[in-house]
Amino acid sequence: MDLGIQNKVAVVLAASKGLGRATAEALAAEGVRVIIGSRNREELEKTAQEISKKTGTEVVGFPVDVTDAMQVENFIVKAVQQFGQLDILINNAGGPPFGPVESFDENQWQAAFELNLLSTVRITRLVLPHLKKTGSGRIINIVSMSVKSVLDGSVLSTSIRMGVIGMAKMLADEVGPDQITVNNVCPGMILTDRIRSSGIKKELAAGLTEEEALAEKAKNIPLRRIGKPEELAALITFLASEKASYITGTTIQVDGGVVRSIF
Repeated sequence: MDLGIQNKVAVVLAASKGLGRATAEALAAEGVRVIIGSRNREELEKTAQEISKKTGTEVVGFPVDVTDAMQVENFIVKAVQQFGQLDILINNAGGPPFGPVESFDENQWQAAFELNLLSTVRITRLVLPHLKKTGSGRIINIVSMSVKSVLDGSVLSTSIRMGVIGMAKMLADEVGPDQITVNNVCPGMILTDRIRSSGIKKELAAGLTEEEALAEKAKNIPLRRIGKPEELAALITFLASEKASYITGTTIQVDGGVVRSIF
C-alpha cells in the first residue's frame, strides 16, 4: 500500500530508543525524512545513523530537552532549516514515575506536568504554523493506556496525559479546516526499557526473573503476549499518512486487547 508520505518531513521526539525510535524507523522506511530529538546526543546521533543506513532515508538528530522552552524553540528552528518544511509531528516523552497518590509531592507533580503536558503544548504550538502550510499536516501524541483504563500506580501519568487528550480533542476541531489531523495513540504493555524498569517492578521484587515477570503480565492480555514497539509504530505511520486523512480527534490503544471497556 502506498501511504502517500514519501518525501514528507517528520519530527519525532524521544526517539533515540524505544517507541520513538521504532516510529522514526517506520516513517523513514516509507520515505519520510525524519528529524529525531532526545537529550542524549551520543545515543541520538547513533540512532540517526543506524536508521538512515537501514532505510536509505535521511534521518538527522538534534539534542533537545522537551522541558526546556529555549531548547525546544531552537530544535524546531533547526528542524525547519534542515528540510525547509514540516508535515508530521510525533509528540513523545518519557513517562513519570509510578506510585500511590500520597507518595508524590508538589515538585513531582510539577515535573510530570512539564514533561508530559506542557512539552506537548509547547511543541505543538511551535509546529502548527508550519503544518498549516502543507494542507495535510499530522499531529500524533504518544500517551498511555492509563487514559483508557485504571493502571495501578499511574496517578501522575493518568492525570497529566488526560490533559493531552483534552487538548488534542479541542485542537482537532480548531485545525480541521486546515486539513490537519490530531490523534493520540495509547501503548499498552509493549516491551521497552520503561516496562523493564517500572512495569514489572513488583514481579521482580517477588523474585521472578524478567522472563517470568513478562509472562505473568501477558496472562491478562487477550493475545497472551507483550507487544513490540514496531506494532505501535505501524499505527502511527498509518495515522501520519494520506490514507488516514479522515481520522482525527481519536484516541486509539495498541494493547493486545487488554482494555476491555465497550466505549
